[in-house]
Amino acid sequence: MGIVIKVENLGKKYIISHQQERYTALRDVMANTAKKAIKKVTGKGETLPKKEEFWALRNISFEVNQGDRIGIIGRNGAGKSTLLKLLSRITEPTTGKIKIKGKISSLLEVGTGFHPELTGKENVFLNGAILGMSKKEILKKMDDIVEFSGVEKFLDTPVKRYSSGMYVRLAFAVAANLETEILLVDEVLAVGDAGFQKKCLGKMEDVSKKEGRTIFFVSHNMSMITSLCSRCILLENGSIVKDGMVSDVILYYYNEGLQSPAYIDFESRQREIGDDYACLLSGEVRNQNNLISTEINIDQSLKIIMKYRIKKQNGKIFRPNFHFFTSGGVYAFISSPENVELLPEGNYFAECNIPENFLNEGAYFVGLGLTSYEPGITVHFYEQNALSFNVRDPIEGIKTRKGYSGSIPGVVRPLLNWKIGGE
Repeated sequence: MGIVIKVENLGKKYIISHQQERYTALRDVMANTAKKAIKKVTGKGETLPKKEEFWALRNISFEVNQGDRIGIIGRNGAGKSTLLKLLSRITEPTTGKIKIKGKISSLLEVGTGFHPELTGKENVFLNGAILGMSKKEILKKMDDIVEFSGVEKFLDTPVKRYSSGMYVRLAFAVAANLETEILLVDEVLAVGDAGFQKKCLGKMEDVSKKEGRTIFFVSHNMSMITSLCSRCILLENGSIVKDGMVSDVILYYYNEGLQSPAYIDFESRQREIGDDYACLLSGEVRNQNNLISTEINIDQSLKIIMKYRIKKQNGKIFRPNFHFFTSGGVYAFISSPENVELLPEGNYFAECNIPENFLNEGAYFVGLGLTSYEPGITVHFYEQNALSFNVRDPIEGIKTRKGYSGSIPGVVRPLLNWKIGGE
């Protein structure tokens, strides 16, 4: 596969004016002109509003091959959306250059590229025309677009009457189904419901793997990044700080932040995780030395600890449960204790021990949940991807390798008991 995007020393500079006025009126222009004249003659006068250079991006360089699925992550203001706007040619770079091979479709903001007075159907044709597609090509894809979006009933309604979710449904359907080689998607999928988000991820995976299209995906949702992307770029203050495997970049991002992925405190948050009966307090990953750690050697044990509070007791037996996912979004396994007693109100902890030589190498995400089953099934809380850790395989001295140094497939890699004998 060849290179479809080449970015060299890319930079984008904005000028920030430090003044309180939201706009400059004629009287402000006249006053500022007078102040300049007075200062020029007397050397005195009021200081005019200062202007400052702000580099949203600086010295960005990378290459992308056809069919790559690139996740862009970083804190708010890191430059993620600015990068996509430059790639989609919405804004011009201040420095550097971008070489792109193929057509680009983008979904950067809710309603981007849609005219509010036009109907959904008319906007499909408008977007297609902007991308350089003929009417015949758009008609060929129309049924797929309508079916995917689920807004068939409102296709002849002006989009200004659409909800934000309907906007995103139609906009994504257009961007994903029109025949372009590169697809740019910003955080807009967060507007849609969970079912639609899953549908979008499936579609993006299909167009990448089956059709060989390249995808850039910006999101704060790490489970979406791990499910979809094959490569990840971390931006910080307008610069690339890490570019590589998804699990490595995400764990680096967490470790460099204020909070470790191996420990999370929910009590300090404004939003309580739970219901009237129970709530989640904290979670942590500890290595075999009982230290909080994100790095676990494959031949070492680890444990997941969850602290929770039973706020109200109504004859319910609360059962903790931990859900383990791989960096690729595969549901590895779920675990919960066998024997659980009826507990009164108070604070409790649940601990799950995972033996050495059980999980294969790679990054794992842990969902923390609490459920009761009588009467009926009630999920009191479930926080997906609350914790994460990386199982490291140092290769040397690992029993399960048996001298083999290549990549070993699978989610688990247990050291099991075998017998070999003759008949």
